[in-house]
Amino acid sequence: MTALRVTPVGLSGRRRLRVSLPDGRDIAWYDRDSGRISLLSEAYSEAYEDEVVAALAPYVTGEVTVGPPPVPTASDLARLTLHPDDDLAPNRPGEALYAALDQAPARRFRNDPRPVELAAQRRVGDALDGLDAAGWRALHCVPLPGGARIDHLAIGPGGVFAVRTLAARGRRARIADPYVATGRAEPRPHLRWVRRDAERAAHALATAVRPVLAVADPGRLEVPPGLDGVRVLRDGEIPSLARLGGVLKPADVDALYTAARDRRTWLRT
Repeated sequence: MTALRVTPVGLSGRRRLRVSLPDGRDIAWYDRDSGRISLLSEAYSEAYEDEVVAALAPYVTGEVTVGPPPVPTASDLARLTLHPDDDLAPNRPGEALYAALDQAPARRFRNDPRPVELAAQRRVGDALDGLDAAGWRALHCVPLPGGARIDHLAIGPGGVFAVRTLAARGRRARIADPYVATGRAEPRPHLRWVRRDAERAAHALATAVRPVLAVADPGRLEVPPGLDGVRVLRDGEIPSLARLGGVLKPADVDALYTAARDRRTWLRT
């Protein structure tokens, strides 16, 4: 029996597992979403099918289908033809802040808010990425014409959400629509900004987009009742979005994600 290697692939290995020979050649994939084990050639199927199934047994849940790779869908083909410069999927949470800090590093003993803002972006972005297992897809630092950006875009069974991050740094966050104040800082119109982000995203994607304000590490969060159209969440509450559903089918999620990850989609906002 050949000692096959099983390696997680993609975001935290939640969606796909790769099966390879000791020399590194891939012979099969297991897609958790579809429950399919794809053997990459007829020769591998004849020689290794039983061993592949045995190697994947600890990771498989429920029934699986074993066979050749499925025919690519239209969205798969669109993704494969996307130029790397136009693909937003590799963007990290706070991507623009990484670039800014590389060009002008933060200095000690200086009140530079960028490292704190980046940490907040990462907390919220990581929480959104964690929804992947529930059928959600997230994009980060989506550039808009005029230099603006949408911090995060979440697309899943519960719909499409434009997410704006607010770094509270353990301070109290008080909301008085459209303003939000953290600690003793001057109130800023974060709710107005996130509503505008959602409007621009809805225009670009031709679908309903709901605004979310994600408050990272608040000491206390004061949200008035009857807030108009904006969902306000602590970063620790973002996993609750996984319970939402009934809005988009998996094919719709895939199509919207394929459109959203293309930088050119956002040129018309």
